[in-house]
Amino acid sequence: MLHLHGDETNLNLLTKVPVVAVRAFSSSARQLRNKVPEAQKLFQEDNGLPVHIKGGTVDVLLYRATMTLTIGGTGYSLYWLLVASMPQKKE
Repeated sequence: MLHLHGDETNLNLLTKVPVVAVRAFSSSARQLRNKVPEAQKLFQEDNGLPVHIKGGTVDVLLYRATMTLTIGGTGYSLYWLLVASMPQKKE
């Protein structure tokens, strides 16, 4: 428990926590190379390809999977809307 009536050890501890946290994330983390300029060159290149193909095979597969799920989900939703709009048969 933190006591603020002259107990400087707890206060010193609280002032050191941000410093320790910053050191943990800045010095021990490996330095990553900035790949943004390379990606900008790739995607801004005027080669006549649509943007969803410029990234290569992975981008093409992701685009096709997304479109398949979107079209399939829309069809599935429309089917159940049609089923829900039909009157129930009374037996």
